[in-house]
Amino acid sequence: MKLALVFNPFSYKTHEENLRVVQRYFGLFPPLSMSWVAAIARAAGHEVILIDARTLRLTMPEVAAALKKFKPDVIGAMMSTYMFPETLAWLRYLRGELHASGIKCRVLVGGYNLRVYPKESISHQEIDFGCVEQAYYTVPALLKALEEGAADFSHVPGLAWKRGSEVVVNPHPQKINFDLFPNPARDLLPNDLYAEFPTRRKNFTVMVTSLGCPFKCSFCEAGATEYNPRSPATVVAEMKECAEKHGVREIDIFDYEFTGARQRVLDICAGIKKEKLDIHWACRSRVDTADPELMKEMYSAGCRRIYWGIESGSQAVLDSLNKGIKLEQIMETMKASRRAGLENLGFFLVGVPGETRETVRQTVAFAKKLDLDYVQFSKLLAKPLTPLWRELVAATGKDYWRDWVLGKETDHDLPRPWLKTLTNAEVDELARWAYISYHSRPLFLLRHVLRVRSLPELFRKAGAFLAMRFSGGGGRFLAYPENIFKVLLRRLKWKAGHE
Repeated sequence: MKLALVFNPFSYKTHEENLRVVQRYFGLFPPLSMSWVAAIARAAGHEVILIDARTLRLTMPEVAAALKKFKPDVIGAMMSTYMFPETLAWLRYLRGELHASGIKCRVLVGGYNLRVYPKESISHQEIDFGCVEQAYYTVPALLKALEEGAADFSHVPGLAWKRGSEVVVNPHPQKINFDLFPNPARDLLPNDLYAEFPTRRKNFTVMVTSLGCPFKCSFCEAGATEYNPRSPATVVAEMKECAEKHGVREIDIFDYEFTGARQRVLDICAGIKKEKLDIHWACRSRVDTADPELMKEMYSAGCRRIYWGIESGSQAVLDSLNKGIKLEQIMETMKASRRAGLENLGFFLVGVPGETRETVRQTVAFAKKLDLDYVQFSKLLAKPLTPLWRELVAATGKDYWRDWVLGKETDHDLPRPWLKTLTNAEVDELARWAYISYHSRPLFLLRHVLRVRSLPELFRKAGAFLAMRFSGGGGRFLAYPENIFKVLLRRLKWKAGHE
């Protein structure tokens, strides 16, 4: 079977948690989940292509032309809840073009949204199948069934499919062992084009070394989900492959919580040093799971940056979010991290339950006191399956995200019923003020200028600051514009190879 995976472009949404200018400079990241699907399908003996249309800035007709040449049996796409309408529009166009050319392909979608709204997602006529859980068992079983000409798919684990007018969601009794997954098929990706805001080395990529998170933060969709890690040997082997086969020199580990299993982290660090890997890496951590000795060991193994879930400078707010941490812990961990040589990025939320202008000022003051190298002030959003989402549904009597997937809702700010004194417009205003207040300090700016290692890094950081300070990121949305000329050259090369 031939499987064509397409990662489509998407625009900024009003309901996003990041400000427009932040999202613009946030980065260009590889579609890691799709490259995992590609690797799983190839391991099962199928032919796969992956088109990162977002990074290469490809148009629908350009992708359709490449697909007509490839003649796929199945087109696959990732359906995030937030970008659902745009991905649906791409699938509608691509399927229509291929069918008009006599290529009767099927459409398979996957992603986190399928776990929340499986029936709603594939109710659209453009979609034939949905992968509700991980692809490891579902995708090979589906492709085999299609290859055999099956009309009934009730035996495919974790598959959402259509039996006449009925949408059926099959159970998935198999236990997922994340360590069995092959490494993502990065050879199908333009690895030299990916980057994120703090990036200093190329090539850059992202990794996921564990699934789930045992903690129970009320705003996080992964809260209280089963922790499922890959072994240290598997993690190090993937890092080695990234470095040796794809020229990767910087990796951002996207785990919800990387440092929770201390010995695992130590074993990964030992493996990196044993292999003498020339890589720098970053990860996400809680302040109560990273001790000074662990952070020193991480730095010695190439870790240069940790992204901390701090959320607020108010203890009452932290308690209301069920974070389970104390302000004193945060301060001590940041000091220990700096002593270890690490850079620190703090994630903060604006618009939390009980938020006032004073609590936002308190949070910004606390962030300054922590002397963080980077900050991110996000607007608290009621994400599907979180306690806040359930509160929103109960308060409004409707599920915005379900209606959004069904095409019954438009893009707009979601209500925040937990706010009593602030409007959504004021939350936007305060988030922007927080960024400007934090970054406008002369000593902070000087420190970052002195740390710059290249002209692109200087232009990126200066451009982001000026856009935040003077424009708010308005105008046409162009995600991570730094690589635009390189992207255009790669786009021309890609087109030449697919015509």
